[in-house]
Amino acid sequence: MKQAIRAAVMLVGLFNLVLGFAFLIRPADMAGKFFVAAHGVQGLATIRADFTALFVTGGLFALYGAWNRRAAPLAVPIIMFAIGLTGRCVTIIADGAVPTSVTPMIVEAVMIAVLILGTRAFATRQWGR
Repeated sequence: MKQAIRAAVMLVGLFNLVLGFAFLIRPADMAGKFFVAAHGVQGLATIRADFTALFVTGGLFALYGAWNRRAAPLAVPIIMFAIGLTGRCVTIIADGAVPTSVTPMIVEAVMIAVLILGTRAFATRQWGR
């Protein structure tokens, strides 16, 4: 079971790395898929920098935690994705839901659940070691 959880955490990490590098290489295309519009070169730079940073950081920490079977690194993507999910919930409360609201929330919730399972599976190792 621990190997299956480890594999799932690695998939979360790889998924986020692919997204991050896609934003780095094709920011305008990826922005459109995420319903974001770039305004000029600086807008593309912001999308390229911020989205890449978010997804690559989350992906790297997930992969690091899975590779070394350590729970502590998984706290980084858990917090990042939980903040994102919270932002989506606030948007629904403040602005209402649209048909495209649910899918990214499900993806984030599933990733959070997988990462939490990873922290439990890897908890036999001491944090910080």
